[in-house]
Amino acid sequence: MPTPADPAAALPLTLDLEDFKGDFSFDALFGGLVDELLPEYRGEDDAAPAPPPPPPVLGAAPPVFPAVDELLGLFKHSCKELVDLRKQIDKRLQNLKKEVAVQDAKHRKTLGELEKGVDGLFDSFARLDSRISSVGQTAAKIGDHLQSAESQRETASQTIDLIKYLMEFNSTPGDLMELSPLFSDDSRVAEAASIAQKLRSFAEEDVGRHGVTTAVGSANASRGLEVAVANLQDYCNELENRLLARFDAASQRRELSTMAECAKILSQFNRGTSAMQHYVATRPMFIDVEIMNTDIQVVLGDEGLQADANYIADGLSQLYKEIADTVRREATTITAVFPSPNEVMAILVQRVLEQRVTTILDRILIKPSLAALPPLEGGHLLQYLRVLAVAYDKTKELSKDLQSIGCGDLDIEGLTESIYVAHKDEYTEFEQASLRQLYQSKMAELRAEAKQQSESTGSIGRAKGASLTASPQQLISVTVVTEFVRWNEEAIARCTMLFSQPTTVAANVKSIFACLLDQVSQYLTEGLERARESLNEAAAMRDRYVIGSSVSRRVAAAAASAAEAAASAGESSFRSFMIAVQRCASSVAILQQYFSNTISRLLLPVDGAHPSACEDMGSAVSVVEAAAHKGLLQCIDTVMSEVERLLSSEQKATDYRTPDDGALPDHRPTNACIRIVAYLSRVLEVAFNALEGFNKQSFLTELGNRLHKGLLNHWQKFTFSPSGGLRLKRDITEYGDFVRSFNAPSIDEKFELLGM
Repeated sequence: MPTPADPAAALPLTLDLEDFKGDFSFDALFGGLVDELLPEYRGEDDAAPAPPPPPPVLGAAPPVFPAVDELLGLFKHSCKELVDLRKQIDKRLQNLKKEVAVQDAKHRKTLGELEKGVDGLFDSFARLDSRISSVGQTAAKIGDHLQSAESQRETASQTIDLIKYLMEFNSTPGDLMELSPLFSDDSRVAEAASIAQKLRSFAEEDVGRHGVTTAVGSANASRGLEVAVANLQDYCNELENRLLARFDAASQRRELSTMAECAKILSQFNRGTSAMQHYVATRPMFIDVEIMNTDIQVVLGDEGLQADANYIADGLSQLYKEIADTVRREATTITAVFPSPNEVMAILVQRVLEQRVTTILDRILIKPSLAALPPLEGGHLLQYLRVLAVAYDKTKELSKDLQSIGCGDLDIEGLTESIYVAHKDEYTEFEQASLRQLYQSKMAELRAEAKQQSESTGSIGRAKGASLTASPQQLISVTVVTEFVRWNEEAIARCTMLFSQPTTVAANVKSIFACLLDQVSQYLTEGLERARESLNEAAAMRDRYVIGSSVSRRVAAAAASAAEAAASAGESSFRSFMIAVQRCASSVAILQQYFSNTISRLLLPVDGAHPSACEDMGSAVSVVEAAAHKGLLQCIDTVMSEVERLLSSEQKATDYRTPDDGALPDHRPTNACIRIVAYLSRVLEVAFNALEGFNKQSFLTELGNRLHKGLLNHWQKFTFSPSGGLRLKRDITEYGDFVRSFNAPSIDEKFELLGM
């Protein structure tokens, strides 16, 4: 029982190990301990009414917390119980540690024993696996031996049968009547064909092997096999013919299964090559004459060889489409029938190109003779080249269609090229000959037109110098040069169509372009030469009417009239030559533009081709420039001759030395100056329009120098009065104002110095 000194000693056990298991809560444990002593702290629902406090003792202070002693005793008692519980737990833990150590030792011992057992088990498994592997290898060897034995047995059995069959074929030569039923049974044709091929291969090999022995040994060893070889060959030929006959009959009835069966058996003879070739050779498009005639009619129509290239192109398109459709239908049959359809397609496509296509090409591509060119009207070189280009283009399209359908390992592109190799070898020569023929024909046409126009002027016109005033169109025409370029452009298009290798294309293009350079250079040079002839004729006419001073007035008047006519002819020839130069410059510009746009891109891929072509073009243009330079110098001579004539006829001695020098000076230019400036303004108008750039500057500078020199020489013949000197200065000013339009500073400076 608790004493007043130890009130908690008599309290029952308030703590148990179960209180600390599960979800332990200190608040719940504490509440359980103090719940009886502090009922006022219970919840409102289960709290009993608190007893009234004891009456206070007189003279004593009221306690602050009355239950403190009881709680303190309770807490001490609880701490003691907790210490006891910890000791119990520690004791249990020690016992558990001992038990665990014992069990761990037992477990370790058991694991050691198990490891030894597992190691022994692994050793047993290894021995068992090795034994199984050994047994398996032995079984495999036994199986191989059994399989080899079975194979040898089958081979021996087949060999016995083959020897028996070989002995049958070793009978009398040509006697095939006593053969086994196998070789006459139609239902066993495939087997018979296989055996016959084996026998023939063996017999031929034996005969070939003994062929190196002596004659006697050969006669003794291979006489029978030679008979067998002959009989087997006869039988195989007979069997092959029978199969081909069955194949053809099935082909007529469109029995694809029977055809496939025959083709499979025939594949044992020469790998089926004879059957493939036989099938292709019997196609209607190769043996039907009507189809061949229809091909020609489709391509050439009613016009025959005179058909236009565009018409032939349309005909070839139609024909090649029909050929592609036919090959496409045949491809379906070949795929269903033959074991190796690609090989059959290769033979078929090759036959199409070599026979059907080549036949029509031989009819439309008749190569002309370069030694004796055909006339330009009908059947000329240009027609042949145009047909060659369209035929090649359409054939290439056909080859692509056939390749898409299927042609096995056939090099269809190479085969197509081989068809045209004879035409392509001489293509460049034909193209150059055609361009030369076109040029000669055009020149003949232009000469005929010029002659007709000249004759239309009549004899009176010629007497009046009609030849000197011929139309500039007869000299040089830009339209004609454009036509030259168009011919060449068409030829270049054909060249790039026929050839694909950059080196070959560049070489051919350079040769074809050289023709254009020759044509343009020759045409322009000849045109300039004809224009120079007019200048020469005008110069000759001027020289013809040069007379002395001691002639009659009538003769002088006639000579002056003739000189006027010669001057008019000179002015006309000057205009004609300037127009010719202008058209020549335009023609060269067209040539250079064509070279830049078309020729350059074809030559640049090949080293050296483009610079060489540029050099050739520069040489051709320089020839034209040389002819133009000569003519321009003659033009200056013509102008200066007329200036000198005007100075001689119009310039009077009194212009610069008047009798009455005291009169008022005349500030007007002299009549000769007015006439000359008017003439120069009129005649040089065409030069200003015709020339440009450096050519124009050079021409006007040379003319200005010649004019300055001529005027200076002319004025040195005169004496000048004071008023005449003023009038001379007025003439110099007039000439200086005119030559200022030359835009030549050196000439302006000369006239300014002359005026000063």
